[in-house]
Amino acid sequence: MRNTVYAAFTMIFLGFQNPAQAQVQDKKHVDELVGQFVEQHELPGLGLAIIKKGEVVYQNTFGYREVETQTPLDADTVMYGASLTKFVFSALVMELAYEGRLDIDASIATLLPKPLPGYPRYADLEGDERWRDLTLRRLLAHQSGFPNFRFFPPNSDFDPDAKLAFVFDPGVRYGYSGEGYYVAQLVVEEALGIKTGPELQKRFFDPLKMTRTSLTWRDDFRPNFAQGYTVDGENKGHNMQSNVRAAGSMDTTLHDFSRWVAAFMTGDLIPPEAMSELFRPGLPITSMRQFPPWDPTDNPANKKASLAAGIGVETFKGPRGHGFLKGGHNDKTDNMLLCLTEQDECILLLMNTAKGDQVFPQIIEELVGPTGFPWGWKYSSLSLEMDN
Repeated sequence: MRNTVYAAFTMIFLGFQNPAQAQVQDKKHVDELVGQFVEQHELPGLGLAIIKKGEVVYQNTFGYREVETQTPLDADTVMYGASLTKFVFSALVMELAYEGRLDIDASIATLLPKPLPGYPRYADLEGDERWRDLTLRRLLAHQSGFPNFRFFPPNSDFDPDAKLAFVFDPGVRYGYSGEGYYVAQLVVEEALGIKTGPELQKRFFDPLKMTRTSLTWRDDFRPNFAQGYTVDGENKGHNMQSNVRAAGSMDTTLHDFSRWVAAFMTGDLIPPEAMSELFRPGLPITSMRQFPPWDPTDNPANKKASLAAGIGVETFKGPRGHGFLKGGHNDKTDNMLLCLTEQDECILLLMNTAKGDQVFPQIIEELVGPTGFPWGWKYSSLSLEMDN
C-alpha cells in the first residue's frame, strides 16, 4: 500500500513537547505508522509531507490514485486542493495589500466600481445596505455573515433556489463562508483589473516551477490524476473545474504544494509583515462546531486553544506555541495543512476521500506531537473529549 516517492532525509527530529517522548524518528518509522492508518481505515490514497524551516524533510505517498486499477498515487499525481485554495488566494491578497494596491480594512464599496448588488450574482442583496460593512479582511476571515453557500441556508436542507442573504451582521462572529470568498475574488479583480488564476500563476506557481498546479483543470494533468472516493468507497471522479474559484478550485500535487508551503514559510513568497498579518489572531471562534457554525453554544475547548480567525486560516495556541490550520474538504476529498509557527514546522496531508476526521488528528498528533488544536470543533464526528 505504500510507494516512496521522495525523502530528503534519513533521520528527522519531530520535536515532541514532553522530553520523555522526544525521539529521533527515521523515515521507515513514519512510513510504517502512516501505512497502518491507510490500511486500517481503508483509505484509497494519501500523500504526506513534513516541512521544517523551509525545507521539505519528508514526502511520501500511500495507496492508489485509482482503486479500481490499483494505480499507485505518487507525488506528481494531480489532486483536488478544495479549500486549500482559500489560503493561497489570501496570501495573494495580502501581498497586493502590502504593495499598497489594496486596503483590506476599507469597505468594499470604496473598491468596487459599482455597488455589489449591481452585479447579477449579488442582486439578492438589493435593499440590504449591510454589504457596505464588508471588508476584504472580514471576507477572508469568514466574518462576512453569509452562509457557506447560498444553497445551504441555515437550518435548511439543500435549496438550489435559495437567495443569498446575511445570516448575521458582518464582523460580528466567525461563520465559514465560501460565498465570502466569491465576493473577495470579485472585489480584487474589479478593483485592480486582474484575473486571479493568471495572477497566482505569475506570482506563485511559475516561479516555484509548480507545473502541475492550476485553478482550473488542464488536459495535460492526464493521465496522472486522482479519482475521488466517498467514505463508502464510491468513485465520484475528479473535480475538473472550468472556472477559477478563490473559494476552492485549485488542482495541485503533493510535490507542488509542499514546495509552495516551504517557500511561504521562509518568506520567499510574500513579505514577512504580510505573513504575520495572516497569522494574527482576529475574532475569537466560539462556535461548538465548524459546521454548522450557527450554533450559539460556546465550545470551551476553543477558548483553551485561543482559537481565532486569521486571514485564510484558523489560528490557535497549544503546548508548542502558536500555530495555524487550513483544511479542504468535499464529499470525496480531504486535505489538511497544520503549521506550528514558532517551531517553523508544518505537516501537509492530501487525500482522495472524505475520511479526514478518521485519520488526520491522529496522524498529526502522532508525528508532530501535542498541538492543542480543538479537533472536536473541526470534526463533528469526534468527541469533544479529544480537546481536553
